Amino acid sequence: MRARVFVDFWNFQLSWNGVAGKDTRCDWPRLPQALVVESHRLLADVGVDGALSLEETIVHASVEPQDDRPLAKWLKDFLGRQPSFDVKVRERRSRSKSIHCRACGVTTGSCPTCGAPYVGRPEKGVDAALVTDLLALAWQGSYDVAILLSSDGDFVPAVEHVQDKGLKVINAGWRSSGHELKQACWASFDLDRMVTQLAR
Repeated sequence: MRARVFVDFWNFQLSWNGVAGKDTRCDWPRLPQALVVESHRLLADVGVDGALSLEETIVHASVEPQDDRPLAKWLKDFLGRQPSFDVKVRERRSRSKSIHCRACGVTTGSCPTCGAPYVGRPEKGVDAALVTDLLALAWQGSYDVAILLSSDGDFVPAVEHVQDKGLKVINAGWRSSGHELKQACWASFDLDRMVTQLAR
């Protein structure tokens, strides 16, 4: 059976920082195979025979063009060159935003104290790009098992569509979050107990 790993970079990384601590780094090159081994165990536990082979690890990330230059370089020049990895990086686009006060009815686009404009930095496009890959590769027959590394419930409809096609989606998430996504997937496992194994 062929497996593809789909990684929601920031969803995973921020949760990793919260569980393992910011000073504990994840061994990213080892991560995909560890996920495949755990997924194979789940399949074998219910009598699904056959080896599970890693075809590809697709990582979707976003960066702030000015502030995240070292991260963008690491994603492209290091992680993107690891075996099986296809790293897709999108730049976040800053946009002005305003705040409306329901009490007085005033809408403002800047801080009343210092006058600095309110700016939002949305992560536009990352979730949609991951869903597109998950669905497109399923319809192309490019995998039998998708391992989805995220706790984001927004992926539930895509997971349901993939599984309606007879494929399996296994969620690799965190114990304290992502319950809706775990329930939608064919199976799930918690990453918390794998932190020691994946730390470097």
